[in-house]
Amino acid sequence: MTEIEDKSILYGEEDEDNLDVDLDESVEDKIQEEDIKPTRKLDYSLETPEERNELVKKIIDETPPEQLTNKYLEILTDYIIFAMDKEERKKKKILTDNRMVTVNKRETSFQGLAARLENGEDGIYNMIANDKNIIFTPKISITQKDIDDIPALKQLREAIDLVEKQFKVATGKKKFLLKKQLIEMRQDQYVIKNAYRQPMYFMNAVKSFNQVQLDENITITEDGEVKSNGIITFFDPKHISALLCNYSKLKEDSYGRFWSDSYFLMEDLDNLVDRTLKDDYPLYYDLLIYKIDGKQNIEIQSLLQEKHGIKHSVEYISSLWRNKIPKLISEKAQEEYLVWYYTTQEYGKWKRCSRCGQVKLAHNRFFSKNKTSKDGFYSICKCCRNKKK
Repeated sequence: MTEIEDKSILYGEEDEDNLDVDLDESVEDKIQEEDIKPTRKLDYSLETPEERNELVKKIIDETPPEQLTNKYLEILTDYIIFAMDKEERKKKKILTDNRMVTVNKRETSFQGLAARLENGEDGIYNMIANDKNIIFTPKISITQKDIDDIPALKQLREAIDLVEKQFKVATGKKKFLLKKQLIEMRQDQYVIKNAYRQPMYFMNAVKSFNQVQLDENITITEDGEVKSNGIITFFDPKHISALLCNYSKLKEDSYGRFWSDSYFLMEDLDNLVDRTLKDDYPLYYDLLIYKIDGKQNIEIQSLLQEKHGIKHSVEYISSLWRNKIPKLISEKAQEEYLVWYYTTQEYGKWKRCSRCGQVKLAHNRFFSKNKTSKDGFYSICKCCRNKKK
């Protein structure tokens, strides 16, 4: 599901816009309190300090000296300074109270914390091992599915679009009022969504998946790619990465539960890892074992250099763990399924590699495509071509 591209409606962004309106309103209130009658009206649609500075110069030039009181000059100064504050807040240089509310909510959401930790969710569960009763604030956003499913939200979005069109062509006070209206309407979106779909809070962060049904339906697309509709599948590198990052806890939960899908899932994962890495990628295999054992990257760096004579940076070790290794395992799972399917379920086309002599499936996972050849593939398999490179 994709989130709406309009960043102005994302959770928390309205706080800063609200502050901008409050600042501009304070300037207008001071003008009314002092009963000042300016020669030109202050244009709040001007965003940059330079534009406001030019307007203030014109006002000063056109205003009689006796009307340029200290209070009036102070108001004009605020009019410029507030634009400077807006500009710095947009660049995230100033962390206002409203901005910190947004930052703190994002950083303390379950998704935000998991994304910040290299070992993903396991890092969170390790942190709260002594306190299970923690509430995680979910990250809230308005998605296209929300708009399609909630009639009131769809009507509000249509109204917002109309006001945005008016805002683009408006000037002066009208533009200022339309901006304030947009902020209120965008805030109302979250009120409507919460009324229909209240956010789910993590009251007790205890993981257990041994009762989860892991059925899946596997298909092969026209392009020859293996697809699965399962909630967990070895064909997706992200799923492999999640399983590896949470390996210790998942293995513990499934241990001895021979009747559960989770037990056989972890057994299959162990065997798949061995077939993928143990012989062909011994360095990656050792790295995986070290990570599962809970060793830090700086320690793994020394161990790999001592055993394999290769020194990788800690950043590269992290990339191997989260990206390269899961991708290799996922590709191995897809290749094995294709071989099984075209051997037992359907007759497949096979060809012999002209270099290694092995007979392999005539598929783009084993042979690179070549439009000039009769069967559409190179005569040398991918494995041999990669070794040559």
